[in-house]
Amino acid sequence: MKKSLFVLAAAITLGACSMNQNTGVKQTDLQHHRFELLSVDGQTVPAAQGRIPEIEFGSNMHISGKMCNNFMGQGQLHNNVLTVKGLASTMMLCPDENLNKWDHVISDVLNNGAALTLQDSKLTLTQGKHQLVYRLKDRM
Repeated sequence: MKKSLFVLAAAITLGACSMNQNTGVKQTDLQHHRFELLSVDGQTVPAAQGRIPEIEFGSNMHISGKMCNNFMGQGQLHNNVLTVKGLASTMMLCPDENLNKWDHVISDVLNNGAALTLQDSKLTLTQGKHQLVYRLKDRM
């Protein structure tokens, strides 16, 4: 009887451990991939604007990308939250009002920590009231 209880307890413990494993976004899901911006806060990004906003993930979670301005920084991914403290950016004024606004949005989202989801080649960054949706656009 004691042996049966031990086996049952071990099975329950192992089952609980496997259910608690983090099955979210991993560094390897992002590294060495490029994503193009589809929408910001529900607003569709026009495809024919000449400069398509994007984000890239390099080695060791080095983040780079562009809205109106280019941005770059060292990212950290922990529990599906991507944070890039001290994001660096060029400082041009863009004739496109939305791109200027989105420069501030991407900076705020990454500096404050963006919750990530990656499903069907779409990467979603959510932070506070902001949501940016990207699609995988690797050149392979």
